[in-house]
Amino acid sequence: MNQKKAIAHIREDKEKQSLIDHLFGVAQQSFENANKLCMPKAGELIGLLHDFGKYSKAFQAYIGSATGLIDQDADEYVDAGKLKGKIDHSTAGAKYVWGEAKNQTIQIQVAAQMLSLCIASHHSGLIDCINPDGLNEFEKRMAKPDKKCHLTEVLEKAEVELINKTSSLISEKACFNSIIEVLQKISKINSNETLRRMQAGLLVRFLFSCLIDADRTDTADFEDEKRKKIHKYRNMPGWDLLIERLENHLLSFEKSPTKTPIDEIRKQISDACLQRAKSKTGVFTLTVPTGGGKTLASLRFALHHAKQNQLEKIFYIVPYTTIIDQNADVVRKILEQGKEEKGRIVLEHHSNLMPEKQSWKTKILTENWDVPVVFTTMVQFLETFFNGGTRSARRMHQLAKSVIIFDEIQALPVKTTHLYCNAINFLTRHCGSTVVLCTATQPLLNHVAEAKGKIDFSEVNEIIPNVETLFSDLKRVEVINKTKQHGWEVCEIANLAKELANESKSCLVIVNTKRFAREVYESFNKNEGITIFHLSTSMCPAHRMEKLNEIRQKLDNKEPLICVSTQLIEAGVDVDFGSVIRFVAGVDSIAQAAGRCNRNGKRNLGKVFVVNPKDENLDSLYDIKIGRDVSNRIFRELNDPNAILPRELIHPAVMKRYFQYYFYDRAVEMSYPVNIGREDNLLNLLSDNSLSVGEYQRINDNEPKIYFRQAFGTAGEHFKAIDAPTQGIVVPFSEKGKKIVSDLFSQFAVKQQFKLLRNAQQFTVNVFPNVIKKLNEQHAISLVPEIGVMVLNDARFYHSEFGLSTEVTSDYETLISK
Repeated sequence: MNQKKAIAHIREDKEKQSLIDHLFGVAQQSFENANKLCMPKAGELIGLLHDFGKYSKAFQAYIGSATGLIDQDADEYVDAGKLKGKIDHSTAGAKYVWGEAKNQTIQIQVAAQMLSLCIASHHSGLIDCINPDGLNEFEKRMAKPDKKCHLTEVLEKAEVELINKTSSLISEKACFNSIIEVLQKISKINSNETLRRMQAGLLVRFLFSCLIDADRTDTADFEDEKRKKIHKYRNMPGWDLLIERLENHLLSFEKSPTKTPIDEIRKQISDACLQRAKSKTGVFTLTVPTGGGKTLASLRFALHHAKQNQLEKIFYIVPYTTIIDQNADVVRKILEQGKEEKGRIVLEHHSNLMPEKQSWKTKILTENWDVPVVFTTMVQFLETFFNGGTRSARRMHQLAKSVIIFDEIQALPVKTTHLYCNAINFLTRHCGSTVVLCTATQPLLNHVAEAKGKIDFSEVNEIIPNVETLFSDLKRVEVINKTKQHGWEVCEIANLAKELANESKSCLVIVNTKRFAREVYESFNKNEGITIFHLSTSMCPAHRMEKLNEIRQKLDNKEPLICVSTQLIEAGVDVDFGSVIRFVAGVDSIAQAAGRCNRNGKRNLGKVFVVNPKDENLDSLYDIKIGRDVSNRIFRELNDPNAILPRELIHPAVMKRYFQYYFYDRAVEMSYPVNIGREDNLLNLLSDNSLSVGEYQRINDNEPKIYFRQAFGTAGEHFKAIDAPTQGIVVPFSEKGKKIVSDLFSQFAVKQQFKLLRNAQQFTVNVFPNVIKKLNEQHAISLVPEIGVMVLNDARFYHSEFGLSTEVTSDYETLISK
């Protein structure tokens, strides 16, 4: 053993973290993370061995040279720039575990493969076991020559304390047996081989998450020692106090003199949630019409249920960032009290600010959901389970022992249906979590193909006792089909909106595309005594909230107004318009739009007009296009005098028929088809991987001798929750936004940057690659050094009405020198 301690990390102030301290620190946190699934020893072992290869002379020369500890004239000095990412320090630990298990039982070899996979993959993201070409990548990695992975050398150089501890864990076999127990439970529940392997693959991902988060957290704590004392929420108020705060809020509202009959129905919904919170963990549905108060009712369920079942966190998963903006603000005002609690109980996480390719700094700055109540998007949730790399994967273990509320679940991307169902089954069957599927329009996730993964629930899982009666009691609008053969001209839509605004004081126009939002908005004469607003996702959350607050103020004052918006406003945004015009889309979208009309029941009956715009091209918005076509089919059925459906569009029976058409027509899409040089799908790649295994058998004339055969890496590369993945750009909206942009370029300490990045989410616009390309060509984007966050450096590309633009829209100043 070397007398000189091996180094794991070196801070900018040249303070060194010894490798043994890092390994034991990661092991302790990985132990705690994995204990959620009763696999603490497995977590501890992979923590101890994940950076085992850093004991090598090659790595120690590299880190010393890279940080200036080794003088350029010294014999051991190396060109660190050329060696960056080329010195393997992850294979040694993986190979060590695999070698120790080689002569053990088949069950122990299966568990050892899982442990080795996690260790070997902790920098790259989970690797392929059998790749699409039929190559056994796992065994190839385990057979890596000693001169390249340095195992013999590091076994000689590692401290005796570390060697003894790892040997003890391996010989005790608890690290293997705990994995075997979970795998046996998976096999018992799933007779279907595809589902069995899919669930086993998710267990790999879970353990991998435990390691990645422990590694990043320990490194961040070393970089900022004060952070270690505050990054955990253990000293934050427990469920009892948070319950007390919510119940006090509900009680104060109960005594309000402005209560309406709708508020009484909302109270009944909330009371039903309180009653059902006493149940054991599992899957629940909360089917409530729009405007039924789902946010606070589901929060009431979650807080009481978390206390009842000793759960650790509450997650709100929503389809759109706009719902986060509003709902997180509502919940934060109730649960957070006092300056010291701000941002430490409720977290909003909805922007991919960090670049896909991560540096050491972005790895420790990436959000890990380490607070009691988290609001995030479906995109972030799905990426946590299925995206490649390590950025998203580190969060997965946080979802164990949690209440996870999916708001507007009908917006789930169709291609992810079976992946999503398998993830939910893993969380509820093996992680001790509860899932609540919230919506006014329940999709049929319990009726999709069972052999590929469906969620098991029925009417007994519904929190609301009588859904159809509730829909009848909460009826506040009439939906009127105004579609016509040749479609509506923009000027005709504008005239209808003005007519409705004059009748009912306010009209909301919801369109399917940003192009139409702008065209309709610009068609109005702004001098007709009606205030016109525009909303779209090109505006950052702070900008949207500012506009929404203006809109609410005018609605309260009964000032005439028209708001033209993309579909961002139709789910979870608390506004109450006198009338609504909705471009034809899915019945679920029309129902959500109707929830913005006569929301509080203060009018006799609000009117929602469905129109079909002329020359609307939805070819690039496939889900909306299919939803529109199915809605037109439903409209035809409702017009048929012999139809057996209820005559009301917003009715549970009509919703069920809509989703039957929508889902069953698209069953082939639900396994996430991909082309990887052949036609395949992600469900297959992450379970049997049958086509890759078939290629292996063709080449080798035998079966692979490993249990885990998934192409994790290939699947991760091809997974995108939305077809064109977005990246966040921080924009200089308002003085606060300008200051955040400026501070990102002047604050380089981890602690300050972490806080800045959280605040920056309110000033972030998520954009597609083509927008980034256009802005780059005009030098309108800058990258923050070291962390690669994109910021808009030229305020002329941010419009006061339309938000981020790819063209110069004003004469505002350039903020950052190019």
